[in-house]
Amino acid sequence: MPKDFEISGNLVDIINRKIEPSLIKIKDGKIHSIQKSQDEQKQFIMPGFVDSHIHIESSMLTPSEFARLAVIHGTVATCSDPHEIANVLGIKGIEFMLRNANKVPFKFYFGAPSCVPATDFESAGARISPDDIRFLFKEKKLKYLSEMMNFPGVIYESPDPIEKLNIAKEYKKPIDGHAPGLRGDDLKKYIAAGISTDHECFRLEEALEKIGLGMKILIREGSAAKNFEVLSPLLESHHEMCMFSSDDKHPQDLMEGHINLIVKRAVSQGYELFSVLRAAILNPIEHYNLDIGMLKIGDDADFIIVDNLKDFTVQATYIKGNLVAERGKSLIEPVQIDLVNNFNIKEKKISDFEIKAEKERIRVIEVIDGQLFTNELIEEAKIEAGKIVSDPEKDILKLALVNRYKESPPALAFVQNFGLKKGSIATSIAHDSHNIIALGCDDESLCKAINEVIKNKGGLALAHKGELISLPMPIAGIMSDEDAQTVAKKYILLDNAAKKLGSTLSEPFMTLSFLALLVIPKLKLSDKGLFDGDAFQFVDLQL
Repeated sequence: MPKDFEISGNLVDIINRKIEPSLIKIKDGKIHSIQKSQDEQKQFIMPGFVDSHIHIESSMLTPSEFARLAVIHGTVATCSDPHEIANVLGIKGIEFMLRNANKVPFKFYFGAPSCVPATDFESAGARISPDDIRFLFKEKKLKYLSEMMNFPGVIYESPDPIEKLNIAKEYKKPIDGHAPGLRGDDLKKYIAAGISTDHECFRLEEALEKIGLGMKILIREGSAAKNFEVLSPLLESHHEMCMFSSDDKHPQDLMEGHINLIVKRAVSQGYELFSVLRAAILNPIEHYNLDIGMLKIGDDADFIIVDNLKDFTVQATYIKGNLVAERGKSLIEPVQIDLVNNFNIKEKKISDFEIKAEKERIRVIEVIDGQLFTNELIEEAKIEAGKIVSDPEKDILKLALVNRYKESPPALAFVQNFGLKKGSIATSIAHDSHNIIALGCDDESLCKAINEVIKNKGGLALAHKGELISLPMPIAGIMSDEDAQTVAKKYILLDNAAKKLGSTLSEPFMTLSFLALLVIPKLKLSDKGLFDGDAFQFVDLQL
């Protein structure tokens, strides 16, 4: 049980948009009373931050370990979509997340994944049916329907997504969206189906159109996708319709900060304090109907203490009256973790990655640093001994996608803008189905990196001549069972090694992981072949 205590400071009242010196009494984990104080106060007491959309799995940490790190930065709650582990293990994976999350004093609010698999154009490890969605709402009390990626299915009224939407409405659950670039009449039909948010806007005009139709916009600033700079003007014009999201946050970035960094950045750019705090705290609480304290009498004692309202340096974090972090140190104890996985293939041969040259031109995926969407290029193929090979001089590298759930030939393609000059990198974090995706300058190192991931039954790997570095992910092939500091250290080692081999990207491994994300245009790679996300169909590699 939390201890009863009292604390004084400048109370930041987001609802009434005021700041008052106050004495707050906490009893049984609740706000018992609030009295105005006549004494001058230096510290500020405010509600804790809320991440309105995140995949905990993408931190490569378990929920319990994520919480231990997040509370240091004043985060008290997340709206978490367990979509990633559901693609690997289905209901069993979601139950793992719930069990692990319940072991720590942190407010995780999980959604029911609406699109597992995200499309029928890839091979996932599991499927979440409409009956499963009903089970998750009724028996597991999940809070909302997670991002509806299948916007074509909604627009054209395919039975599966429509049934899932109807179940969410039946249980009066908010419905999250995922519709990058969707505009006009198709957007109107998508929103009319009950979808109320979107975190995939990358243009201000698109966001304004969606807001005009009643949709709330999640301003995302993650490790790979960064949309704050483009969308931040919404904080001035439509702050009541905005929330902050990290979506995908790598451990080394989470060690530096979380939602607090977005808040600090917004305030430093001149956006009004209470408008920013509303997006960071109040709006997600109200939209998702979350049981998170807002420093009102009777609320859970969920709050943070910061030194000032410019830097937002967190001095302490409380959840239900429990002190969970103080001066940069987490007070949440590590917990025992049970391992769950789904990895069913043997090591590959170098010959598995050869491409017989049939034509002289190829489609190439052009990556854009800091974005999830890609472009399509048509380039001359480099042909040696009748086979199409990587061309590091032109920065055109071979891309491989290996089904990890059953034995099948790898899907192969080419990618530009990674900058890698030698060696290969591989990962089993490959959204959304989390097969193995890899790229490299030669077939030998490509095969070596992939086989290291297979040997570890998941994780990241880098191979170059005699060098082989890896970060095992024994939980579903997408999460580590180690502490955050260890995972971050190993990830930084891999990241630096990839950049030493020539990669010019800010996040080479995370960028690689999104090249299998078929629901984001333009050109991506499935285990079944090269996929055009605009036309929503497979296309030929060779032209």
